[in-house]
Amino acid sequence: MSRNPLLESHELPPFAEIRPEHVVPAIEELLAENRTAIEELVAQAETTAPSWESLAAPLEALNDRLARAWSPVSHLNGTMNNPELREAYQACLGKLSDYSTWIGQHEGLFRAWQALRDGPAWKTLDEGQRRTVENALRDFRLAGVDLPAEQKRRYGEIKARLSELSNTFSNQLLDATQAWHLDLPDETRLAGLPESALASLRANAEGKGLAGYRITLDFPSFFPVMTYAEDRELRREVYTAFVTRASDQGPNAGEYDNAPVMEEILALRHELAELLGFSDYADYSLSTKMAESPDQVVSFLEDLAARAVPQAREEYAELAAYARDELGMEALAPWDVGFASEKLREARYAISDEQLRPYFPAPQVVDGLFRVVERLYGVTFEEDETAPRYHPDVRYFRILEHGTPIAGFYLDLYAREGKRGGAWMDECRVRRLEGEAVQLPVAYLTCNFTRPVGDTPALLTHEEVTTLFHEFGHGLHHMLTRQTVADISGINGVAWDAVELPSQFMENFCWEREGLDLIAGHVEDGAALPEALFERLLAAKNFQSAMGMVRQLEFSLFDFRLHRELAAPSAADIQALLDAVRDAVAVVPRADINRFQNGFGHIFAGGYAAGYYSYKWAEVLSADAWSAFEEAGIFDPETGRRFRTEILERGGSRDAAALFRAFRGREPSVEPLLRHSGIRAA
Repeated sequence: MSRNPLLESHELPPFAEIRPEHVVPAIEELLAENRTAIEELVAQAETTAPSWESLAAPLEALNDRLARAWSPVSHLNGTMNNPELREAYQACLGKLSDYSTWIGQHEGLFRAWQALRDGPAWKTLDEGQRRTVENALRDFRLAGVDLPAEQKRRYGEIKARLSELSNTFSNQLLDATQAWHLDLPDETRLAGLPESALASLRANAEGKGLAGYRITLDFPSFFPVMTYAEDRELRREVYTAFVTRASDQGPNAGEYDNAPVMEEILALRHELAELLGFSDYADYSLSTKMAESPDQVVSFLEDLAARAVPQAREEYAELAAYARDELGMEALAPWDVGFASEKLREARYAISDEQLRPYFPAPQVVDGLFRVVERLYGVTFEEDETAPRYHPDVRYFRILEHGTPIAGFYLDLYAREGKRGGAWMDECRVRRLEGEAVQLPVAYLTCNFTRPVGDTPALLTHEEVTTLFHEFGHGLHHMLTRQTVADISGINGVAWDAVELPSQFMENFCWEREGLDLIAGHVEDGAALPEALFERLLAAKNFQSAMGMVRQLEFSLFDFRLHRELAAPSAADIQALLDAVRDAVAVVPRADINRFQNGFGHIFAGGYAAGYYSYKWAEVLSADAWSAFEEAGIFDPETGRRFRTEILERGGSRDAAALFRAFRGREPSVEPLLRHSGIRAA
């Protein structure tokens, strides 16, 4: 093969040049070169006391070169998935896992880091460098560096297999999502759907060369049907297809079943934890988090449940009574809850997503987001239309401070075929010192919003606006960092249960008049959101908030107990535990066919295993952080400066609890979360 773009140095990934056939050769070559270089560094450390410059800096450069090659491949696999790329991506997972295990169990490398920690160079290191060394030594132990040879080998096998399995889980969920659709010749069964949803379903059909309407299981298609379709049987049909994805139930029963994948993942995670001396995977998971013990996590979740469940039951009883008296539904089925809730919300607050959408055209929202950040942190944004991109929808922006670029990001807003669902931020480049120069951080910001149709810009729901702000909060954490060591730069080295603090914090601007004046503008004339509509939006903010909270607690408790209580569960055991958790905290009806767990990518294909509680844990931090802005003014420059310098800029250079105390001046309090969520004091 001639030149390989993945082996070349580029400021940004050369997406147009990357081919599936480049992937395996590039990764194999980089891994081989890294192994040779690491052996040389270790040999050197055995004769000369290691310093930051002789050990840590060259290791970081090796890691960065590998990350720069793998990052665009991984991102394309998530956003432009096709069989050839998927195969190339999958072929590298075992190689990367083996390499990671080899490093983590390299006794000579461990001794070199230990010598740096114990040697004369230690006193010359700054706070961030010391943190990096301490984290590295911790991670060696978590990789089994102290284990006997046979157990080391088993650790490596488990890690490689887990990497493979999580990718399989993700692929099967994507395939199951894309395997189902419903084509309708006309609008007869779509009564109740707003024009924006109908236009999207028409566009789905047109994209396949068909007349009529196509419903898919992508969220921008699924959600309007469940929320607005008056045809109850249609809601049931779409709901059934959605909640049975990748399972033994529903229209594609058994075809992409993730049950065996989950069984093997959970058994291997438990074995891994025991191998390393932990009682279970939940205990192992907390070794890198803020929470101090499994008991603390469970009591935190159960305390929130005790406060929220009684109110959630009241909210559900109210919904059931409304559905019976006003909608003629004697008993609410699971596929009725979204529909009935929207009807009740409209009746009570005279507000709907469709009234709000015209005020949130995507270009205006993006511009408003930038203006919020400009006011908060004194930075500016500029688009670079010449930057390499991987799809026509994607845009690239730079962040500037005093006219000088400090970061960049790719913005990929709309759902499409071959793109996994959800919204996320990921690293393209990490901020680090590269010789005398600083490599600027670059982020990928990915959402799955309804696409624009024709000449009309995409009109977002208010929830989509908050999702964009959430992901951009993660992006700011990555991009505004001042750290120059990769392992503590941006979100790296940040305790997982604190990593949602900057993202959840940003959501608050979507509920404030001052924030919305920057974000919202009518699609036709740019008019501000009318005060009456804003008041109704605010009044409806905590509509069914306790029901929403117990749903998150259901996911969190299920995840944590699953990794704490079950060593090698069968699919039936997993279902039984989920049912038990639902009996304790859920208030809405459930369908026997529901296989939510088979699509729970956060814990089976993401980084949230025994860590989904992090959303609620970090929400305590973010609500309390926001209360500082409520006290001072939401665009108060001094409070904004302090949040930037104490939280965003510091990355993983200090303990998350210490960073929070430095910003807030005290320990976090749960009260602001309960107040913001409209949960009454118990």
